Amino acid sequence: MATSKQQRIDPKKVSAAVARGKSKRPGGRPPGAPVVKKATPADWIAGARIRTLPLAIAPVALGTATALVLLDGEHEYKLAVLCLVVALALQIAVNYANDYSDGIRGTDKHRVGPSRLTGSGAAKARTVLTVALVFFGIAAIAGVAIVVLTGYYWLLAIGAVCIVAAWFYTGGKRPYGYNALGELFVFIFFGLVATAGTTFVQAGTVNLETWVAAVSIGLIACAVLVVNNIRDIEPDRAAGKRTLSVLIGRTASRVLFAVFLLLPFVILPFFLFVYYNAGYAYVALLTAIPAVIIASTAKQPGEFVIALRLASLTGLIYGIALALAIAL
Repeated sequence: MATSKQQRIDPKKVSAAVARGKSKRPGGRPPGAPVVKKATPADWIAGARIRTLPLAIAPVALGTATALVLLDGEHEYKLAVLCLVVALALQIAVNYANDYSDGIRGTDKHRVGPSRLTGSGAAKARTVLTVALVFFGIAAIAGVAIVVLTGYYWLLAIGAVCIVAAWFYTGGKRPYGYNALGELFVFIFFGLVATAGTTFVQAGTVNLETWVAAVSIGLIACAVLVVNNIRDIEPDRAAGKRTLSVLIGRTASRVLFAVFLLLPFVILPFFLFVYYNAGYAYVALLTAIPAVIIASTAKQPGEFVIALRLASLTGLIYGIALALAIAL
């Protein structure tokens, strides 16, 4: 028999509660849970992390410039274009792969920087993974085209290593990006391999200028990663992500950022002995110095984002200016 309390239940109130999302139906959104908007095209573009793309453009520009020197100006630019496609596609693929891997691990739950597609729930993890794989595929196709045009079939192995290294940066069971090896990866692949590889596929050899340029742009790429990781020290530590900045602390990381970003300008006189226009690359100090000052005094995440953007812009200006000095 129904109790007097049960008899007083008003069906209209029950319907209103259901309409307000307070139903106990399995699978429903919990009361008070935030509504997550689906990712827009702008969100997907942001997910590609456009501000990091100069790190892909600069080494290709430098590698092409030194190749022109080795070829005495005789050059077919289709190989340079393919190298740029490989570099950009790999950079974007890495960014989406990081979004996916950090998101499914729960690392981005503690995030203080811009929200990510997977971690925020704006996009399904599988969709983000698919987009990452598409860009890996684009890089692979462009790489195969380079191999066919040059006849250097052993480069297929180098390309495979690049893709595997890009994935295991934050992917897999033991991502090396979670164990203070991110800067080493960036220096090798976005500095040495990207620059020297670009020169080799176009000229069939590599000169000293190529290696020095590769070291310079690799250091700037490392600076960009360091300032990003300084911003995320607390959330990374909470998530168990052991970046170099987490291990050495905020103060030492600020110093390391300054060293990485400014050391290429100390290296620059090497080029001045041969290419007198190389001095124009010092223009990049107009963005490098403010980046160092901001990163040295920053307290809020947004300030580190500004320093990151300035550091990335420094790499682009430095790379393009030096490449023009070498090529022209």
